[in-house]
Amino acid sequence: MGSLPDTASGPNTNGHGLNAHTVSRPDGSLDLTVLGMNSGTAMDGIDCALVRYRQASPSAPLHMQLLKYDEIPVPQEMKQPILHMLRSTSTTPSALAQLNVQLGHMFSTAVHTFCTTHSIPPSTIDLIGSHGQTIWLLSMPAPGTSETRSALCLGEGTIIAAETGITTVTSFRQAEQAVGRQGAPLVALIDGLLLHHPTKTRLCQNIGGIANLCLIPADSAGGVHAMVDWDCGPGNMFIDAAMRHYTAGEQEYDRDGMWAKRGTVHQATVDQFLATNPYINHAPPKTTGREVFGDNECHELIEACEKAGCDKYDVVATLTRITAENILYQYRTFLPRYGYGCGGGVTDSKVTQVDEIFMCGGGARNPAIVDYLRKQLPGVRICALDETGVPGDAKEAVSFAQQAVEAVLGRPGLVPVNSDSLALNGIGGKIAPGKRWREVMGMGVDFGRGWKGEGGLLPSVTEMVVDGGEYLWD
Repeated sequence: MGSLPDTASGPNTNGHGLNAHTVSRPDGSLDLTVLGMNSGTAMDGIDCALVRYRQASPSAPLHMQLLKYDEIPVPQEMKQPILHMLRSTSTTPSALAQLNVQLGHMFSTAVHTFCTTHSIPPSTIDLIGSHGQTIWLLSMPAPGTSETRSALCLGEGTIIAAETGITTVTSFRQAEQAVGRQGAPLVALIDGLLLHHPTKTRLCQNIGGIANLCLIPADSAGGVHAMVDWDCGPGNMFIDAAMRHYTAGEQEYDRDGMWAKRGTVHQATVDQFLATNPYINHAPPKTTGREVFGDNECHELIEACEKAGCDKYDVVATLTRITAENILYQYRTFLPRYGYGCGGGVTDSKVTQVDEIFMCGGGARNPAIVDYLRKQLPGVRICALDETGVPGDAKEAVSFAQQAVEAVLGRPGLVPVNSDSLALNGIGGKIAPGKRWREVMGMGVDFGRGWKGEGGLLPSVTEMVVDGGEYLWD
């Protein structure tokens, strides 16, 4: 394995060892500083993660170093129109076109705010990887209909590139759908690289607006080459919608699960919902979003609970239990199909039990969810993803930073074995050139020069080292 070149402070650096200008490196190694951005289904903020990636050669481990993470609030003047549009499920071409541009301005403003707040010279950022705002995700067209698998993620990349001067990569979901996959979840790459272990079977449980899981077998059982993932169903989405409903928008989430703690779960509503919801009982691979578990569906549950005599605290407790119990239901119902179990309920001796669950997302800070899972899974170690060196709140933004690198290199990411298609994907996303696009692309070309891989593609990264020195900008 080649050694990584040192980057020392000098006239072309910003004082933190990061080059102010990307140039091709004589040894052909990779050294890129990337800002990953994500606004999830909960729309509670724009996650920004500045990450430095270094790799000595296409076959060497990828080194990543988290330089800074922050969350920039989503302006209410943007959030409310989007939520209204999603609740009403009706709009016009004019409104969508304008929203795409407005969101592009919002993300570029977030870049400037992030850089100003943390005294980061924009000239030190080589790439931006922006997930954008998912407006619609049709990942599982109904059989026998004219529906087409598609995704609409707005936040125009050319606007971001124009207003920041930084090459910007977008359309990650569409790139995955282009090769026959569902376009979500998109985090198996980062989950696998962070969590694979020589002997332990691990699971990453994210609870954002939607809850999703990624199971990473021990290296001895395939490791990153044998991962499975899928969207479980509602995460914080129902809880957040109920909080907005009962507080007239003044509270957007149940901080520390306090409302849920004050309420009593209406178990009949939980049981009915889990038993009858088509998505929850659909076998993986599967993905979902607001289209299935949005505010309208939440209000139906609120009405059902109130008719049963629940007060507002009981409603939030019930919706919270739906999230927690469904996660457990997904483990016990579908993991055995792939030869794994979690917390009992499976007597087949051939089933390998999960050793550890790493939690991330806003729901990982909700004791009403986490305590329930710990009680139900006494033999499983449940901990925070932060133990890996990457804060759970930063994970998805970090993931999009790396996916931007892969898109520039034309390098395929890891593919879970339960995906609809196992095709290698060198597309990655759409690239909007910034001021130093030629330099960035030049490094990518030099990095892979002469490599003869499958289909002419660089090999997927299967080993990643998380370097220390987190938050170097402090």
